[in-house]
Amino acid sequence: MNTEYEQAESTSQITRGYLICIVATVLWSSTAIFIAYLTKTYQLPPLVLAFWRDLFLAITLGLVVAVFTPKWLRVDFRDLKFLFLYGFMLSLFNSLWTISVALNGAAVSTVLVYYSPAITAVLGWRLFGERLGGVKIAAIVLSILGCVLVSGAYNPATWQLNALGIITGLLSGFGFAGYSLMGKASSKRGINPWTVMVYTFGVAAIFILGYNFFYAWLPPGIASMNLFWLGNQWVGWLVLLILAVGPTVGGYGLYTVSLTYLPASVANLIATLEPAMTAVLAFLFLGEMLTIPQLVGSGLIIGGVVLLRVGESRS
Repeated sequence: MNTEYEQAESTSQITRGYLICIVATVLWSSTAIFIAYLTKTYQLPPLVLAFWRDLFLAITLGLVVAVFTPKWLRVDFRDLKFLFLYGFMLSLFNSLWTISVALNGAAVSTVLVYYSPAITAVLGWRLFGERLGGVKIAAIVLSILGCVLVSGAYNPATWQLNALGIITGLLSGFGFAGYSLMGKASSKRGINPWTVMVYTFGVAAIFILGYNFFYAWLPPGIASMNLFWLGNQWVGWLVLLILAVGPTVGGYGLYTVSLTYLPASVANLIATLEPAMTAVLAFLFLGEMLTIPQLVGSGLIIGGVVLLRVGESRS
């Protein structure tokens, strides 16, 4: 009887873990939808949007942590420089990805950023001496081919019409890879994940504020010194606040909770559903549709990510 009860309890916990992780992935996948809505409906410059998103998140999460677990706000002096660099890397990624969403659409930008695990594998090999076996090489090749198809880089006409979109989309993958590597280093340092979020998003907001000062040197519509672009359009401000608190904090929080019920390898595989979920949401709410080459490229990129995850779990 005890064995049957334990098996039933284990099954229940695994099911709960799957549900929590799926909800987290759905929340994450909605991030690009909110960004696309704000940039299209209100013509909100991407870097202004990125600034408020990071600032709202840092303030909201900082207040929650200060009320419930204030000890998490205390950081060793030796970690401050690291968190500063981590926040700078986050500012680059958030800026590039927000611009990519504005120029490429929610679905394409999300798929493009998902080739970052392949970049991370290469950087991990070069920087940390990690093994680069046949599985990782195959995943890298799939990701590169997928990026070419999704971005339309194979078509010269696409470069003429949307060169900035292609470049920022590809660079956002490098930004996310750098951010992921910083996350690995943070884990090795033993810094609490919520502490990392408060500090890095706060630092990122400061850097992105600075990027807006260079609006005159950037392509039109990318940045602005008019930080209160939305004015009295309270629906826009509400959507911006929901973007910061919901998809980011909620997604990250639920994903962390799911790890108490599921192995990390399983949770990682579930998270690879994000591009597909974003594509569905983009079709339902924004009317975006992927072309046949983009669908094939998306499959190649996601296949490469799954290949990496399976390889990691086996090793």
